[in-house]
Amino acid sequence: MTEPTTQAPVTSKAVRRQHDREIVSLALPAFGALVAEPLFLMVDSAIVGHLGTPQLAGLAIAAALLSTAVSVFVFLAYATTAAVARRMGAGDLPAAIRQGMDGIWLALLLGAVVVVLTLPTAPWVVDLFGGSDTASPYAVTYLRISSLGIPAMLVVLAATGVLRGLQDTRTPLYVAIAGFAANGALNAGLVYGAGLGIAGSAWGTVIAQYGMAVSYLVVVVRGARRHGASLRPDPAGIRASAQAGVPLLVRTLSLRAVLMIATAVAAHLGDAEVAAHQIILSLWSLMAFALDAIAIAGQAIIGRYLGADDADGARQVCRRMVQWGVVSGVVLGALLIAARPLFIPLFTSDASVQDTLLPALLVVAVSQPISGVVFVLDGVLMGAGDGPYLAWAMLLTLVVFAPVALLVPTLGGGLTALWWAMTLMMTVRMGTLWFRMRSGRWIVTGATR
Repeated sequence: MTEPTTQAPVTSKAVRRQHDREIVSLALPAFGALVAEPLFLMVDSAIVGHLGTPQLAGLAIAAALLSTAVSVFVFLAYATTAAVARRMGAGDLPAAIRQGMDGIWLALLLGAVVVVLTLPTAPWVVDLFGGSDTASPYAVTYLRISSLGIPAMLVVLAATGVLRGLQDTRTPLYVAIAGFAANGALNAGLVYGAGLGIAGSAWGTVIAQYGMAVSYLVVVVRGARRHGASLRPDPAGIRASAQAGVPLLVRTLSLRAVLMIATAVAAHLGDAEVAAHQIILSLWSLMAFALDAIAIAGQAIIGRYLGADDADGARQVCRRMVQWGVVSGVVLGALLIAARPLFIPLFTSDASVQDTLLPALLVVAVSQPISGVVFVLDGVLMGAGDGPYLAWAMLLTLVVFAPVALLVPTLGGGLTALWWAMTLMMTVRMGTLWFRMRSGRWIVTGATR
């Protein structure tokens, strides 16, 4: 009678430790790779900034357009991770790699289309964005050259999804570090050494991006040859990858709409408010990288469990990751509050911006545990291939958020009220994702969903 009672807790602790090791081993390298990505733009900005204000303004416009274009296709990483992890969990590595190749071929096709559209329309797009007469020529130059790197950027997304699905987040970290170093050296050499100005910065980034894409392709092709997986484009597989990505595209566009509405509302509140909003948004995005690393681990692990027909294992690791999300959110919120005297002066010395920033920042800190749950469950449902539900849930969130946020200038409350609206948005997301998680309808086992 007593022996089973003493054994159960040990078994439970052992399972939790196993889940913790898996989560940490995948999440930490994923976090490093995620943080490395925005450093590309920081290096470009630091180097181009010494050329002059018009050049830096042109870079800012072009970079905003490029990051928006690439973020729209982030489903290439998410959908590929889930599909590959399922096949791996089912024990079919050749099919897993074949699935990943379909995603890479889709990335190449989409990248080629974006380049063809961007090259002739770059001046019109920059003008639509509101570039000044002095900054626009630099923006057009940077945008046209950098658009040539979009196919490589999308291949990196898809190939990253392949490796994550294969439970490998270390290789993306190493490639990101090497790409960051190469980008800095190339930019400095081409901008100043070769005297190419902002065009040199764009070419340096493009070369670094293709270097990263080639590195990924070498790894994936070696794996394909080792396991006898075909490298040829499969129209049916590419079409299936595109169909799986459509719901995630809808989800991403809805989330981008939320962020655009928030920025537009902040701009209507005044200069101090929009400046403070930009600072908070930067910090919010940085904390999102940490939470997204756990979500990436969730995508890979959940997909593998479901592919192995282990529904109970998927439930257990889901619960453990939610606990990780809550704890991570609490820690990040506490760090944000504790470190505010240190980082606020680094962003601005304007007293009015600081006064506007502080109360809204406290709202963000308090809401971080909610964000932790949202990111984790988002990753779980992505790993389960539950894209259609994620799309509808995000659309519902947008419908709830938009009128509340747009009423902020009328009802008052300033930037703090706007970030309470953002907290409402995250709470609605948490509610929809929690409902789906509790329903169990996301649990569909097998090599394919």
